[in-house]
Amino acid sequence: MTSKIFLKLIGFLLGVLLLALIAVDQLASRVTNSSYVDFLRGDLAEKGRMLASTGQIDTILSDGEGLQKLAKSAGVRLTIVDQGGRVLADSTGNASKMENHLNRPEILEALAGRESFSIHTSQTLNTDFLYFALPYGHRALRLAVPLSRIQSGVDNIRRQLLYSTVAAFLPAFLLAAFLARNVSGRLGAIIEYADQLAKGNFSAGLARTGKDELGLLGSRLIETGGKLQGMVQALEKEHAELGKLERVRKDFVINVSHELRTPLASIQGYAETLLDGALEDTQHNARFVEIIRQNAQRLANLTADLLTLSRIELGQRKLHLASAKVQQMVEDAVDSMRPIAAKKNITLALDVHESNPEVFCDSEAVVQILTNLLDNAIKYTPVGGIVSLGLKENPASVEISVRDSGIGIPQEELPRLFERFYRVDKVRSKELGGTGLGLAIVKHLVKAQGGDVWVTSVDGKGSEFTFSLPFSLHPYAH
Repeated sequence: MTSKIFLKLIGFLLGVLLLALIAVDQLASRVTNSSYVDFLRGDLAEKGRMLASTGQIDTILSDGEGLQKLAKSAGVRLTIVDQGGRVLADSTGNASKMENHLNRPEILEALAGRESFSIHTSQTLNTDFLYFALPYGHRALRLAVPLSRIQSGVDNIRRQLLYSTVAAFLPAFLLAAFLARNVSGRLGAIIEYADQLAKGNFSAGLARTGKDELGLLGSRLIETGGKLQGMVQALEKEHAELGKLERVRKDFVINVSHELRTPLASIQGYAETLLDGALEDTQHNARFVEIIRQNAQRLANLTADLLTLSRIELGQRKLHLASAKVQQMVEDAVDSMRPIAAKKNITLALDVHESNPEVFCDSEAVVQILTNLLDNAIKYTPVGGIVSLGLKENPASVEISVRDSGIGIPQEELPRLFERFYRVDKVRSKELGGTGLGLAIVKHLVKAQGGDVWVTSVDGKGSEFTFSLPFSLHPYAH
């Protein structure tokens, strides 16, 4: 694995270096060619002006060999053209056989009294030249150098630059190869460790090397391996608890069956009694029918609470979350419970909160939560007692509490208080008509809105149930 990574890195590096060399060569060629042409222009202009000022050309105008020697010493081609465009002399050929040069742009400019440069192909030599022409009396003096000389100079500079670049790249390549070897070794170790994690071997080790990106990657992978190991252990633990969950399911079925059996047996027994003749017993038949009605109501309440709890747990009850005034929801719940409290002469005390905060919730669900808590508080508060509601604002939520002056709850019973069908005093709970699901419904409704619920109690002095609601949408609310 390490060798493959190393070869890929080296191949990539060579590719980058090759592209860099090509880019340098192209840029150097363009810059060198432009610079060399500018240099030759300046050189031609300087030589032309010097020849025009010395007057040497007039003395050797009729001497072809002298003109050739002068051109050779200057390193240029010399041409003299009269006003009519006729070539008077040329250092590279027979002037009498040359075509008229009046159509040459540089000649036209020179005959008009201006210096001029141009690049075009010589019709005489069939070669590209760089031309410079300047006025020379009533004639035009033209100097030229072949572009092949420019290309030769550019190629020479390119070769020198290429050798220098390769010489500069060589130590860089060796250093990069060393770094590639180091990186490939570390990366190979990381890949091998990841492969071991994929196979479930969480005991495999990986050395922490450095604080660079690869070191950070290795550290994160080690952390991931630790988290995966923790998740696997958690799954194993969860698997081990499936048996417990199965027992909970069986307990739930047993509890439901038990809760249903008692009212059903009562309804069946009293119905049979009525059918056996008690229907005509005017002293008892109304009481028997009332008992049947109470047990039917108990069954209806139990069924309704079971359906409510199931819908909440399965996510079938859709909560309509929106901003709502806390004070209004509390007052609605209190108003609905006042007739029940009045039957026991219980006072419902409401602490009015001046700021009247708004929370993000389902107002109907909150009223149901308060109604369940108030119903429990009224049931377990003696005649003439007090049930009070209070509000407390926190930075991110509002806490709503329902406090009673009832019998209280033993401390050892508090952890299980929100479980389904759990009752502290089973006998009294049945007498009061509870289903054992009210607090479980409260817990699920509060959690579904991103809040929390808890209870504090002093045995014999009363209990206080408190739940919180967030000011804004909670990430776990749905």
